[in-house]
Amino acid sequence: MLRPVRLAEQLGIDHLLVAQRWWGTAREIESSTYDCLAMTAFYAAHTGRIRLITAIHPGFFLPGVIAKWGATIDRLTGGRWAVNITSGWHEAEFPMYGAGLLPHDERYARSREFITVLRGAWESDEFSYEGRYYNVRGLRLEPRPLSPHLEVWQGGQSPAAMEMAVDHSDWMFMNGGPPEKIRGIINEVRRRAERTGRPIRFALYSIPLCRETDAEAERALAAMLEAQDSAMIERRKLRTSGAHGMWSSLDDRLTLLDSNEGYASRLIGSPQTILSRMIEFHELGVDCFHLTLNDDLFNREVLPKLRHQKA
Repeated sequence: MLRPVRLAEQLGIDHLLVAQRWWGTAREIESSTYDCLAMTAFYAAHTGRIRLITAIHPGFFLPGVIAKWGATIDRLTGGRWAVNITSGWHEAEFPMYGAGLLPHDERYARSREFITVLRGAWESDEFSYEGRYYNVRGLRLEPRPLSPHLEVWQGGQSPAAMEMAVDHSDWMFMNGGPPEKIRGIINEVRRRAERTGRPIRFALYSIPLCRETDAEAERALAAMLEAQDSAMIERRKLRTSGAHGMWSSLDDRLTLLDSNEGYASRLIGSPQTILSRMIEFHELGVDCFHLTLNDDLFNREVLPKLRHQKA
């Protein structure tokens, strides 16, 4: 478990997302994971620089409790903690763990309150709140977190997710996709953000497929597409039916290679081809790439050059 995290630090990766998949089959949906809170603490004890982002599902946790836990981790790591608020789309997980399953837009309404309590506890000596989903009275965090600002990430691409982002979040995780799709999402979020004036930054999920030449990469991609299991794809569609705004380009076969459309960002080809593609995304407004680090050639040849590009 530590090898990929240590590799990420060695490669100069800035953030580590500690994801939470409460239940998954590893084929039509991601694998089940270890608990996100325990794993964040574990990684904190074995890293010295990388920033840890813990995925938290409202409905599974209380915001006051997470505020306390987060303040503790923030102090233990010297201010290296951030939160990813995940409203949830895998609807089978909620009843499995006894969490409240709400309709899609209400899940985002609950998340908005969750963030309000987190930020209130983080930034105030004492905080009270009375909402539809959460209530706290005289909430105090002692010891206080080191970081003066709680960095909030979120996923989702639906209108409800975009509205939550412009009101509450610092970063939006986006599923993978081609430049025209990503441009549309970024522009729409920025348009909505005009009423709040809050800056929103964007992270794009991407799975690199790097080979010495574009032709070699395309042959590897063709073999992956040829091996697709149509029955598994149909099961995945059912598993992801609770999401709105994601997995919406099923006519693009690359979206079906993984459960978060990472190959659809098409970081596929030679090192130079992939580097050019990443620069194109950055010019559209992508400030962070949410990557897997399983491609050694990408790690050796693309990442060092990417870090030397002008912002």
